[in-house]
Amino acid sequence: METQLTIIFGLILHGLIYGMLIFLVASGFTLAFGMMDILNFAHASVYMIGAFLCYQIIQWTSNYWIALLVAPVLCGLIGIFMERIFIRKVHAAGHVNELLLTFGIAMVITEVVKWVYGTAPLPISVPPILRGSIPIFRDVTFPVYRAFILVLSCTVLFLMVLILKKTKLGISIRACVQDNEMANALGTNVSLVFMTVMGLGSWLAGVAGVIVGPYLTVNPDMYAQMILDCFVVVAVGGLGSLGGALVASLLVGQIQSFGIIFLPRISLILIYLLMALVFVFKPTGLFGEKE
Repeated sequence: METQLTIIFGLILHGLIYGMLIFLVASGFTLAFGMMDILNFAHASVYMIGAFLCYQIIQWTSNYWIALLVAPVLCGLIGIFMERIFIRKVHAAGHVNELLLTFGIAMVITEVVKWVYGTAPLPISVPPILRGSIPIFRDVTFPVYRAFILVLSCTVLFLMVLILKKTKLGISIRACVQDNEMANALGTNVSLVFMTVMGLGSWLAGVAGVIVGPYLTVNPDMYAQMILDCFVVVAVGGLGSLGGALVASLLVGQIQSFGIIFLPRISLILIYLLMALVFVFKPTGLFGEKE
């Protein structure tokens, strides 16, 4: 019995960590989709770029902390570049054009990554200060690096809430989420807000890419799994809702964690069953609102 409780506790923690990683990526995706009505399927590729940038910077500097500072900033600049140069030009043409363009960008990025780094997983070592485990109770321990992921993710979430609730930028973002045409008429520079949101969302994806490297592995398949998880999170949580993205991310994380162990044959479809179930009772998502 005690062994089973230990396993369940470990699965809950694993699901919590993975859920927070999904949230870091999906929060930018849901803001872009909910606010700017942009279906950006290249967003998760920025997460993958963040992981590979982390690997490369560590190869150059042997310092994980430099990678944690620099890689997300570069990812933010990449997000701004994609929005200004590519996405903005096809936005008026509708979602089909956005889907084709951003999916094509993601495929190009994936193939370039494979060409440069190959397809084999690339390991990133945990920083020495974050190695080891924390005793929780009896014989149960929790790796320090996983605790670091939780603390960093919660800190980023707290900062996002402060920005959205307490700053002028946050007020502008929330106004654009509600009605960007009205916000523009009232003097808000909607184009600048859009660009800022894309940069912020890509920065968050870069943070997730950096911290996931030592936790899992760095490989070109990271994009495919994350974009599917992000799409489910946005659909289940509701367009433009950060609270919905957080709840949906935690649900997806737990379903993935427990499903692999207890329902391995159907674990890959469980999150899609969740999405279908939510749509049956609330087509706009858990926290979505009818327009």
